[in-house]
Amino acid sequence: MKILIYDCFSGISGDMNLGAMVDLGVDAGFLTAELHKLNLKGWSIDFKKSQKHGITGTSARVTQTIHEHKHRHLSDIKKIIWESTLGDEVKHLALNIFKTIAEAEAYVHNSDIEKVHFHEVGAIDSIIDIVGAAICIHHLQPDIVTVKSHIELGGGFVKCDHGTLPVPAPATAEIVKGLPVKLNSVDFEATTPTGAAIIATLVNGKTDDLMPVKIIKTGYGTGEKEHDSIPNLLRVHLAGPATVQDGGGHEAAMVECNIDDMNPEIYHHLFDRLYSIGASEVFITNTIMKKGRPGIVLTAICEKGHEDSLADLLFEETTTIGLRIFNFRKRTLSRSFRKVSTSLGDVDFKLSFSGNRLISAKPEYEACRSIAVERNIPLKTVISKVTREFYNDTNSSCTKEAE
Repeated sequence: MKILIYDCFSGISGDMNLGAMVDLGVDAGFLTAELHKLNLKGWSIDFKKSQKHGITGTSARVTQTIHEHKHRHLSDIKKIIWESTLGDEVKHLALNIFKTIAEAEAYVHNSDIEKVHFHEVGAIDSIIDIVGAAICIHHLQPDIVTVKSHIELGGGFVKCDHGTLPVPAPATAEIVKGLPVKLNSVDFEATTPTGAAIIATLVNGKTDDLMPVKIIKTGYGTGEKEHDSIPNLLRVHLAGPATVQDGGGHEAAMVECNIDDMNPEIYHHLFDRLYSIGASEVFITNTIMKKGRPGIVLTAICEKGHEDSLADLLFEETTTIGLRIFNFRKRTLSRSFRKVSTSLGDVDFKLSFSGNRLISAKPEYEACRSIAVERNIPLKTVISKVTREFYNDTNSSCTKEAE
């Protein structure tokens, strides 16, 4: 399970998010190449290392190379994204972020979302920020996205198309409803509508609900503003569930139900929702039920404390009228991630250990898929070749400590 934890102690903006994602390990070249699939002219993006209060992070600066006078509607944004060659999942996620903004703007201006004028958010740089966020999240494939601390909104006033407005801007204030926030630690707009929409759309879990985690990597995205009291940084952790040493295991729960009368198209949606609220594994098994009817047994595994949420969702989303909950001891290999240089390019590997001994190494799907598409070679060839090179490398006999 991958857990992405946002720490917005100095707020969040679209460019700070992109910087943090690259600092976390998303390849800048890959991200830029994906963004060019928008077929949108008049922009460039630059990533570079920078420091705030002695902490090194990555800055992302999107520059518009043409001047635009027009304001876009949601329909214009949809056209740009749907006519691109991005993957469907990236398109859907990017549009969901834009929809979050549109709904807030419509509420603030007492309008319909399709009639809302995207001013700053409809500009090229904001489109790049939002679509870039969707690309990064799809690439990282986190199972849970959560916020570690209160989101700093900032203070003072901000100039925008509607004039000078108090911080947070009205749309931002609407977007962050329900999220933990704080104000006035800094005297500028720390959280922008774009940053707020990214967080509000992505978050699908609460820190308090998480099992103990092990931080795998931390990334910092640097902002443009300076402040004496706190560094203008967005910190993002990539984490996994903390595992105990072999032989111990930990308590887990399994929620299970039988279904024989439900539209199978619902399962894809159901699986996504189960994973979003804490399921670590979901699967179905074919079975024969009473009167010889074919059916399935749906099983969802989670850490202790999540079983009631999964049970409530199964009652809500499926046709079952009864389910079973089992407590059991779960034992897993510990895992970490490592970037490996291969003849086809850098590839992220997931490494599994028993104690300090490497048991298996698996290349990440998205990294292999990007290479397969870029080089026009079969995906299975890429996976086979990079895996073989990993095990042929004399350094592949790494221990957990070496990671």
